[in-house]
Amino acid sequence: MKTSQVATFGSWKSPITSDLIVSKTIGIGGIAINNEDIYWLEKRPQEKGRSSIVACFGDKPKAMATRRGIKNITPPGLSVRTKVHEYGGGAYAVAQDTLYFSNYADGRIYQQVLDRQPQPLTNKIHQRYADIVVDSHRNRLICVCEDREQQDAEAKNILVTIDLITGKIQTLVEGDDFYSSPRLSRDGKQLAWLSWNHPHMPWDSTYLWVANLNDAGVIDRPKLVAGGEEESICEPKWSNDGRLYFSSDRTNWWNLYRRNINGSIEILHQMAAEFAYPHWVFGLSTYGFIGGDRLICTYSADGSWHLGMIDLTTKQLETIKTRYTNISDLQASESGFVVFVGGTPTETSAVVKLDLDNRKEQILKRTGDLTIDPGYLALPEAIAFPTADDLTAHGWYYPPTNQDYSAPTDELPPLIVKSHGGPTAAASVDLNLRVQYWTSRGFGYLDVNYGGSIGYGRQYRQRLDGKWGIVDVEDCVNGAKYLVDRVQVDGDRLVITGSSAGGYTTLAALTFRDTFKAGASYYGVSDLEILAKDTHKFESRYLDRLIGKYPEDKAIYQERSPIYHVQQLNCPVIFFQGLEDKVVPPNQAEMMFSSIKEKGLPAAYVAFEQEAHGFRIADNIKKALDSEFYFYSQIFGFEPAEAIEPIEIINLK
Repeated sequence: MKTSQVATFGSWKSPITSDLIVSKTIGIGGIAINNEDIYWLEKRPQEKGRSSIVACFGDKPKAMATRRGIKNITPPGLSVRTKVHEYGGGAYAVAQDTLYFSNYADGRIYQQVLDRQPQPLTNKIHQRYADIVVDSHRNRLICVCEDREQQDAEAKNILVTIDLITGKIQTLVEGDDFYSSPRLSRDGKQLAWLSWNHPHMPWDSTYLWVANLNDAGVIDRPKLVAGGEEESICEPKWSNDGRLYFSSDRTNWWNLYRRNINGSIEILHQMAAEFAYPHWVFGLSTYGFIGGDRLICTYSADGSWHLGMIDLTTKQLETIKTRYTNISDLQASESGFVVFVGGTPTETSAVVKLDLDNRKEQILKRTGDLTIDPGYLALPEAIAFPTADDLTAHGWYYPPTNQDYSAPTDELPPLIVKSHGGPTAAASVDLNLRVQYWTSRGFGYLDVNYGGSIGYGRQYRQRLDGKWGIVDVEDCVNGAKYLVDRVQVDGDRLVITGSSAGGYTTLAALTFRDTFKAGASYYGVSDLEILAKDTHKFESRYLDRLIGKYPEDKAIYQERSPIYHVQQLNCPVIFFQGLEDKVVPPNQAEMMFSSIKEKGLPAAYVAFEQEAHGFRIADNIKKALDSEFYFYSQIFGFEPAEAIEPIEIINLK
């Protein structure tokens, strides 16, 4: 039996290195099914974050060699990604042997017949496109268009058609601030779509519309069929029999509904679970149809995702047992199989094909072709802990785990508290090597689902209304204190980290509370007032609900902005920032760093060219991860087991 080496927490040598993470892993998503062929997107840090369409072609005896097995479709030099709403999604569609996709560099739609080179279909570089739907009845595309022709004005969002022969663009629907999810009925005679308006976000308030399409494809008699000021509608989809299905949170939970031919609406299966995600990006999919009598879906309960089947006649739900705790991008085939991205706490996420009749599973592609000994992997523990106002908050705790090491008996581990982005998002429990990077070196890690997170109903999401910078901070603080009280972590070595909105929570917790001893902000917000005045259209009124109206509530914005209260911050902070970020511009990090530096506190600022909101380039991901680790080693005084390239830490004594 192997004897573990005794070493202080933080100094454990781990096989989960930053090089392993960036060289062996990719991102996957955006699944589409075309007959028996399966497509997905791969985001490749090794190719400077380029996104490429990949296909797994079905078994066709007469198919040419290029149509067998798994093949890369997108040629080098092109990246399948859209910047609509800055977050993108829904960047491609496939019909027969042709793909239609948005290219990231120029925003144009390209048309690619398989086995040929892509050709540009549109030429207006001031327009961006997303949520692409092929209208084969009229030889055109229907999609969301974000028009940015007026440089000094807010972008204009509309639904448009694009002629597949001429590339001519025509407006189909306009008048609202935002649109998403144009969905064509199977016979091509009806179109459904979602819209919403400032100051709402799509998880707060959306409207579901249905209209007839005449022979020329023009909208006729649009009708509002669901939604409202306090109802979020997601994912409209048409079944073969002409009924419209969608998710609504009108009963607190995003449950599935259907609109019958006579116009009546009924809930499909009522359950205290979420059958949808917040629509930060286009093209999300959590359900599909199998034949004419079954609906396959994924739903979230108690923080984990499950696979289910609903009989469309009896409306009974059957849970399909799988090992997956995170299921996304679900697409169904009429022939009886489903494809999704599945993740577990111990395996890299994968594109999974599941035959629903015999329950036979096939892994088509993993995010990483690597095997890690389970002895180095920390398993998540669901925790529920008391927080402010006699409420309960949730999180996932990962203990320090490395089969080669143990710590001195009188030492407790440092804790990293993660505040997820969004803030309307959630912590996931599928294998995240960036989490394991920390736990295998001797850190505890708490991923907090603070009030405002998804997965616990609309009321839990609304805890953050008017209280961003308060509820999220309280929950992160109380989660850390909960583990300290249980004598699981060292109360003198508590760290908080987060990106984007999570970066704001990080800076607010460090400024307004004295619980944490260090922090790392990834493109986080330091000045809410500047964010309200200087961000993109999609989120330009987000803070109305989270903070208050601007400028009417200017005092509240300043009261909760860390930049105005640096005198209260008394611990080291490291900042990471993409210099091309349009969501949270670099000045947010630069102002805070400058103020902390002038105060004499240890601080570091690591900026990356060619990075926007979220890092995609392998070298930058590696540098950020290692730099954060180096920063903590210098602050807490432990020696890393491996050599790390130093960074400059201002005021380090």
